[in-house]
Amino acid sequence: MGTGQSRSSNSLVVPQANQALDQLKYEVAQELGIQIPQDGYYGYMATRDTGAIGGHITRRLVQIAEQQLAGKSAR
Repeated sequence: MGTGQSRSSNSLVVPQANQALDQLKYEVAQELGIQIPQDGYYGYMATRDTGAIGGHITRRLVQIAEQQLAGKSAR
C-alpha cells in the first residue's frame, strides 16, 4: 500500500464531508497532544494513539447528531 492509502472499504455517503472529518481529526489529535504525520502514513503511530483519535471523533460525531436531533424535535 502506498503512502496515505487505507485498506478500509468505508465510503462516505456525502463525499464533501471528507474535508470536515479531516479537520475534526486534526482538532481532536491536537486536543489529545498527538502529532499526526505530515505524510499521511499512520504506520509508525501507536495503535493506542490512533484509537484514541478515532474514539474521540466518534464521541464528538454522536454529540453533534444528538444536538441536531434534539433541535429538530423541539420545533
